[in-house]
Amino acid sequence: MSLIKSISGIRGTIGGRPGDGLSPLDIVKFASAYGIWIKQTYGSTKPSIVIGRDARLSGEMVNNIVCGTLIGLGIDVIDVGLSTTPTVEIAVTELKTDGGIILTASHNPKQWNALKLLNNKGEFISDSEGKFILELADKEDFNYADVSDLGVYSQRNDLITLHINKVLALPYVDVDAIKKANFKVVVDAVNSTGGFVIPQLLEALGVQTIHKIHCEPNGHFAHNPEPLPEHLRDLAAEVVKTNSDVGISVDPDVDRLALVCEDGEMFGEEYTLVTVADAVLQYHKGGNTVSNLSSTRALRDVTEKIGGSYSASAVGEVNVVNKMKETNAIIGGEGNGGVILPEIHYGRDALVGIAIFLSHLAKYGKTTSMLRKSYPNYFISKNKIELTPQIDVDKVLESIHAKYKNQPVNTIDGVKIEFDKEWVHLRKSNTEPIIRIYSESQSLSTADTLAKKIIEDIKEIIK
Repeated sequence: MSLIKSISGIRGTIGGRPGDGLSPLDIVKFASAYGIWIKQTYGSTKPSIVIGRDARLSGEMVNNIVCGTLIGLGIDVIDVGLSTTPTVEIAVTELKTDGGIILTASHNPKQWNALKLLNNKGEFISDSEGKFILELADKEDFNYADVSDLGVYSQRNDLITLHINKVLALPYVDVDAIKKANFKVVVDAVNSTGGFVIPQLLEALGVQTIHKIHCEPNGHFAHNPEPLPEHLRDLAAEVVKTNSDVGISVDPDVDRLALVCEDGEMFGEEYTLVTVADAVLQYHKGGNTVSNLSSTRALRDVTEKIGGSYSASAVGEVNVVNKMKETNAIIGGEGNGGVILPEIHYGRDALVGIAIFLSHLAKYGKTTSMLRKSYPNYFISKNKIELTPQIDVDKVLESIHAKYKNQPVNTIDGVKIEFDKEWVHLRKSNTEPIIRIYSESQSLSTADTLAKKIIEDIKEIIK
């Protein structure tokens, strides 16, 4: 059993003894701490919180416990039921609540679940806020409401439609162009909430031919839910079989987007953001963009090509959002298929990505694979090196920094070294003595070679 407490929430496997997995007692403790933080932070005499969940098997059980706990604290609960992470984020601001909780373990397998915590802006809580909530949970000094002061429970079932309407209203979304293109689309939603949300979006966009696989929101994930190439073979085969124009895959909470070309080849998660950003930047010449240090250089190339400025953030959605605000970025996100468009909200949103991508593809007028080939071609090699607990990882990274001090180096999150259009990024794990090593070049073999060179440097430093 596993229980992971982090600044953004609590994540664990269902079952086991309290403290070993995500047991009902752990759910109560953490939901209580969050509720108390909401009351202390925003000072509302009658706070309200939005709750939404993905379709995983434990969702209803976790939802009932969280809702009951918050009501017991005197907090009103608005339950939006089966939903998506971006929908709940939008709901916080639309309904003017004091916060929100998304019950999802994102791309983790079905035995996992989690409480993802939002502030009153519908954004993930900060590092300091997360630490404070963890401290409250550890103290277990909770004071629940009297019977006359209990919170009120209500439900809303119109938030998905509201979310879709906001996407349709974006200036970068051209429903007429999509209708005219007469796309055939295959959707793989890994049997979670994307199974009904994405087809509803596609129909609103004017897509008439939609082939659905793994779209029954029953929580029985048909494959590993992380939308990586090795998990999307069914989708690729169905795209070719049905002679479709594009395949769409989302993770269980619908904030990550991966695409498959008409020939069954992967479009590449890294290039979801690149393509959508390119489409948006056509409307904002000179606009700024942001992605994290481990994302492809292609976004920088696309941004600078039209006179914009690109910035890199530390890894993590909260860090990307902070850098976007700091640089007034038009669009940003992560190389895992996460698109963040501030015009709609500061959170990764697969619905935004799909609508803008299909609009861009329709106007491009050629195949999905040809659109992919129109962008700079980079390959990322992902590696790690395991160290003994006695080794000081920080000192190892400092030594690498010193060795390559004559190269452009970024140290906001580990060490990232640039070699012209190639780079290598080293980050230490927060939970184990491991250094993660990502490298990028214009061929996979070169990226692998660059990573191996750095690994050899690390081994030499350890000696």
